Amino acid sequence: MDRVRSKRTVASRRPRVQRRGKVWGGIDLGGTKIEAVVIDGHGKPIGHARHPTPTQGEPAEVVREMYGALEEAVRTAGLRLTRLGGVGVGAPGAVDANAGTLARVSNVGRGWTAPFPLAGSLSELTRGAVVLGNDVQVAVAAEYRLGAGRPYRSVLGVWWGTGVGGGLVLDGVPWRGRGAAGEIGHMVVKPGGARCGCGRRGCMEAYAGRGNLEREARKAEEKGEKTHLFELMRKKQRTRLTSSIWKKALDEEDPLATKLIERAVHMLGVGLASAINLLDVEAVILGGGLGSRLGAEYAGRIHEAMSPHVFMTERQPPVLVAELGELSGAIGAALLVEPDVT
Repeated sequence: MDRVRSKRTVASRRPRVQRRGKVWGGIDLGGTKIEAVVIDGHGKPIGHARHPTPTQGEPAEVVREMYGALEEAVRTAGLRLTRLGGVGVGAPGAVDANAGTLARVSNVGRGWTAPFPLAGSLSELTRGAVVLGNDVQVAVAAEYRLGAGRPYRSVLGVWWGTGVGGGLVLDGVPWRGRGAAGEIGHMVVKPGGARCGCGRRGCMEAYAGRGNLEREARKAEEKGEKTHLFELMRKKQRTRLTSSIWKKALDEEDPLATKLIERAVHMLGVGLASAINLLDVEAVILGGGLGSRLGAEYAGRIHEAMSPHVFMTERQPPVLVAELGELSGAIGAALLVEPDVT
């Protein structure tokens, strides 16, 4: 299927958007934070807000917090909700864009398994159209069109945060397979290895996802290993080990943080190299909370960790940090309702 035809097919399935103004809302639903933006016709954020994701919230509570973040973003843009031409949401888990439901979410609130009508619930609050997409896929699409992926035709996006997600653009066309393509975090990097949040063993996410990193850090501290991670967490009045806390601990050469992140980098390198051997993309884009926070230095380390496992070493692709930073997901979500932004 060519690119133009593919766009028409996707557009024909998208809920009808009432174009009330040349601005659009985007929400990135993450395990620790909710990012909301308002973008203009060039994809530039003109309003932004960040709220913590409810740690124990049921789906309805999470939706209310999403709405609160969007309201604040609209206010910072000096606008009213009625000006929005629609709202896009990038979410983890099993997204059914046609039905507007989200299921099998493990890292948000208390998590939920059964499909929840997220689009409809949020639409009742915004009184406008809401479109759902996979969080990493929309973030990668934003980077491909507006960020680090612009010079390339084929890219692999890796979003290193609470979990490890992925997204693909192949020869200019987003590749979603049957709906679950890009789940690089669940590539097995060590058969029979550490248990992942998905219930399986040896997944990349089991070693690199921030949620699993925190669990390992807590176990190690209980066993007497020295670390300042949780002291930093208390000083910042956080309930979780956020990306900024990991960055601070690494800058201070905390031994446990260093050990766990080095293992994560190694496993990311193993998994990414296998994906490169299969797909031969032109570039890898590193995003997500940890990916963006740790930046170019760790992108370089991941590139080095890939090298021993890449088959065509003479054309190993670069690992680039997402140019849109932590707003990639929210901007990409907004592009779901306004795909013609240039």
